[in-house]
Parts: sequence; structure tokens; C-alpha cells
Amino acid sequence: DGLPPGDDGTSSAPGLSKTELKRRLKAERIAKEKAEKKAAAAAASAGAASGGASGSKKAAGGGPAISSGEDDDVDPSKYYELRCKTVTDMKASGGHPYPHKFHVSHSVAEFVAEFSPEGIVDAGARLQKEVSVAGRMITKRASGTKLVFYDLKGDGAKTQIIADLQTSDLDEADFVALHNATRRGDIIGVRGFPGRSKKGELSIFPAELKVLTPCLRMLPGERVGVRDVGVRYRQRYLDLMVNNSTRDIFITRANVIRQIRRYLDERKFLEVETPMMNMIPGGATAKPFITHHNDLDMTLFMRVAPELFLKELVVGGLDRVYEIGRQFRNEGIDMTHNPEFTSCEFYMAYADYHDLMDMTEEMISEMVYNIKGSYKIQYHADGLDAPPVEIDFSRPWRRISMVSGLEEEMTKALGRQITIPRDLGTDEAREMLAKLVAETPDLNCPPPQTAARLLDKLVGHYIEELCVNPTFIMDHPQVMSPLAKYHRSLPFMTERFELFANKHELANAYTELNDPLVQRERFNSQMKDKAAGDDEAMPIDEGFCTSLDYGLPPTGGWGCGVDRLTMLLTDTNTIKEVLLFPAMKPEDAGAKDLGAAPAAAPPGAPPAAASRGNATVNSLIAGIESLKADALRVISDFSK
Repeated sequence: DGLPPGDDGTSSAPGLSKTELKRRLKAERIAKEKAEKKAAAAAASAGAASGGASGSKKAAGGGPAISSGEDDDVDPSKYYELRCKTVTDMKASGGHPYPHKFHVSHSVAEFVAEFSPEGIVDAGARLQKEVSVAGRMITKRASGTKLVFYDLKGDGAKTQIIADLQTSDLDEADFVALHNATRRGDIIGVRGFPGRSKKGELSIFPAELKVLTPCLRMLPGERVGVRDVGVRYRQRYLDLMVNNSTRDIFITRANVIRQIRRYLDERKFLEVETPMMNMIPGGATAKPFITHHNDLDMTLFMRVAPELFLKELVVGGLDRVYEIGRQFRNEGIDMTHNPEFTSCEFYMAYADYHDLMDMTEEMISEMVYNIKGSYKIQYHADGLDAPPVEIDFSRPWRRISMVSGLEEEMTKALGRQITIPRDLGTDEAREMLAKLVAETPDLNCPPPQTAARLLDKLVGHYIEELCVNPTFIMDHPQVMSPLAKYHRSLPFMTERFELFANKHELANAYTELNDPLVQRERFNSQMKDKAAGDDEAMPIDEGFCTSLDYGLPPTGGWGCGVDRLTMLLTDTNTIKEVLLFPAMKPEDAGAKDLGAAPAAAPPGAPPAAASRGNATVNSLIAGIESLKADALRVISDFSK
């Protein structure tokens, strides 16, 4: 819709100056050139993606040039459609786009480690030692018809491939056809010789290059990466492909678990496994997930903690046991909570909570030093844009007795002497705690306002906020600790501690209650809280009490959250960053897929995200009636 030019080369439209008309014409010309360039690039890439050369540029010698693999201007749905057609055509012609096997002599990381040291191979030279390597091709750069550069990535390492027609087993036509068919994201296998480019970059000079698995969808650019956190968490495979830092996080997570396991194994602990589904959700004060066993027609609960089973093993004579595994709690999702998470619990006969505090200091400080190389770490508690805080894991760690420490901090904050009753099982004590919560600015405790919940809110506000460096909050009241043993010198308290760092709980431990009569009384007290509306109160487990009748030796029990510990050691401030597949709210339009084209799926193969979403919805609809019935059974069971 350009303006018609006049005799002097400018537009004849009235009311516009000659300068303005020239500016508009120039803008239109530039826009037209960009559109033509984009169309030409799309045609060339589409031709290469479909395996043909009709849309390719011409090389200097008149033959088709090799596509550089730049697909940014190609429509994702068209790209996916053409790539699927390439695979289908290859199958129809008797080809095998997905071969069964490719022999690998070196991983990419092993290749780099063996041949990168100085002096192994000089710039511009190559060794006469054949290697075979496989990985994902993340970049492609072509130079005419005789030279192609690839970047191959695998096992967290990257190396260059220089495909040269002179060293290839193929003639020129087949060489061009092969490399025109490769696209970014393909998994390829290379058999060739180690060497260095003229600029000195470690490379493989292939005699054979083979596509092992074609990438049908457009891969995100390595420079841009995957920034959308929703895509990163829902499609973690894309995150791992292009964001190297994500891989490092999960290597550290595995190292954390390895360090815990090594520490306990060296002290003669036995690793065990306990049931994931139980008839009673015991072992922790938490709201459980409910499921149903069809064959037995029985309501079951996903475990909230393995504690009771592990203590039964100690009763049976396994004096030192531990378990590292998943727990499930039907509670809120936030930056430090996920419905399923990983914990380690261990139980040690003839130990008390003093022994466990010493072991905790030793285990975690040693772990931090081994992973970070120092006892002090820098942690961006408020995000990468804010200054970091320093957390010092050097021993010894601070220890605060809960109630006396709370009195001290509240006295400072409120400007008057605060004294909290030690016996918190009375109505008067509960009413006093409720008044203290009401007097505290920006603090609220929603119903039910039990003494345990009120005290927990106060401690979180006044004490936990002080715990940047590792700190033990200890000597919890009995109303908060139904499974802990009474304190030897502090009436109404228990021998329990919680470890906090960066103001968040990392570990929980206590001298175990082993008196079956007192244990039954504690369970009954918890049932009163449940009757008052506390969904997290612990139900009575008569089977566990029966095991205590046979005698549990003096025992110390300990539990630690692996996810939060990993967050500290990887400088991440949301738990989703340290879980490979965190819980996510469903998207209205199905899972977001970079480069996905739902409408362009081949016949008989609906998009994975759409089919998964439909299956999830259908499953939820089909299970509603069963869940209703389960809820009624649960109400009936608790009533009985």
C-alpha cells in the first residue's frame, strides 16, 4: 500500500513534506526486503528439513549447498510437519530412521577428558586413533558443499565435529544429502579421528556420521535457552537439553544423597524400605493423600513419614536403620513445599537427642565442605538480583531452648516481661497463647487455634527469623511432640530439636518415646485436636503401640529434608528448581511445548501434551465418585 511516487521520485500525496515521504518510502522498502529474505530462508530450511534440495541455495560450483540449520524463521507447525514427512518417507523407502544400536567407544565427556590436555594433539593435526562418539547435535554451521561444523553435546560436555568431504567415506552427492538431512537437536553418532582445528579447538574428524534419532520439533536456541519457568518445569527434558546449570543442580542433589548414605553406612546403619501406603497416616503431623485398594475394598493413605515402621524394626533388633525416600503430604504448594518430597530418616538404638545434634553438625558441615569446598556459602535468599547472605556451617552451631528463647525474644519485642506457661495442655494456656498471637503485628493463626498451632506461629515469627546460620531450636513442649520422650530436667517439655538454616527447617529429631502407656495418652490427646478440626493431628496407631509393648530400647530418631538442603547448596530459592518433575497446576490449553504444533501431528499420532491432558481430565472425572466414597469411609473410620 505504498504511496504513488511523483515526478521527482517522492509521493504526490498532499499534506506531507518531502522528508517525511522519503522516510516512509525507505521504511516500506526495508520492510519488503525483510519479508522477501524471510520467505527465502523459510523455503530453504523447509527444503532441507524435508530431506530435499529443491529449496537450497546453490554452491559456487553449481551444486546445492548444505543447509546451515538455522530454523528461527520457519513456522514451527510447518517444521514439525516436514520433519515427520521426512521420517515417513524414509521408512517407506526402506530406510531406518531409528537404528537399534551404535557402538560408542567414548562418551562426549570421556572424549574431552582424554584428548583435551595440552600436548595430546596440536592445532591443525589429527590422531590416527579411531573413536566413536554419540550425542545431541546442538549447533550446525555449513561452508559450501565440502565442510560442515557441528557442536555435539552429551554428559554435560561439548565437542566440535568437522565433517570434511575429503576424509568422508561418501561421494559429494551423498555427503551433501546426508548433511542436508541433519537438523539441530538430532542425536547423531560419529566414527572418526580426534584432532584440532587450525584455531586449536578439539574436534572429531568423522569418517562416518549417522543420525540415530531425528528431532522432530524445533529445538530452542542454545544462546536463548528456555527462560519460561512453566516450560522448564513441565518439559524438564528441554531445560536439561539447553540449560547446563540445571544439570549441575541435579548432580549436586545426587551428591547430597550420596554423602548422607556414605555417612550412615560408615557407622553401620542398615538401609531399609517401608510401605508407601498405610491404613493409618502416622509418623508425622500432616494431612495425608487418600487412595483406595479396589481388591480389598480398603481406604489407604500415602505415607507422610516412615517413622513408625522404622521404630518397629528397632524393636525387632535392627539397632541402626535408615530410609531415604519419598513422602506425601496433602498440603499447600509454595517456594519450600511440594506435595511429594524426599527425606532421610534414621533411628539409632542407645542414643539420645544430644548424640543426634552432634551427628547432625558433623554430617552436614562435612557435606557442605565436600561439595562447596568451604564451610561458608553464599546464598541469594531474596533472588539473584538481591545481595547474597553468608551462611556459616562451621561447628559448633547455636542452640536455643524453645519456650525460654521465645519468652526472651517476645520480651524484647513487646517491651514487657513475657512468661509462657510450661503446661500447655490447659485451656488457660491456650487462651494466653491466642492473646500473644493477637498482640503480634502481622501474625495470624487461622482455626483451629490449638496450643500447638499457636505456639508454632509465635516461634516462626520470633525465633525462626533469627536462624540464618545453622541453629538448633530444642526442647519442644509435649503438646507439639506426640512421639518424643519427656525431658529429663524441663517439666512438660520433650527432648526434641529442629535444625534451621536460612530461616527454614532442615532437620527434626528427638529422643524417642518408648513408654507404650504414655504413647497411647499422647495419641488420645492428638485425637482431641483432630476432633477440634486439626487435619494434621496424628491418629491412634494401635499396631505401633503394640510393638512398644514388646520393648523399644532407648533410641534417637532423626529426619532431614533432602530438597531444602539441596536448595541451600545450589543457591536456589524455590523447591521446584531441585525437583526434576515438581507439582504444577494444569494449564488451560494443555502443556506448553516449544515448537509444538498440535494441529500438524501425523495421522494417528495426536500431540503428546494434548493426549496427556485429555487422559488426565478423563481420569479425574472417572475417579470423582470413588473419591466421594473414600471420603465417607474416612469420616466413618475416624468416628469409630
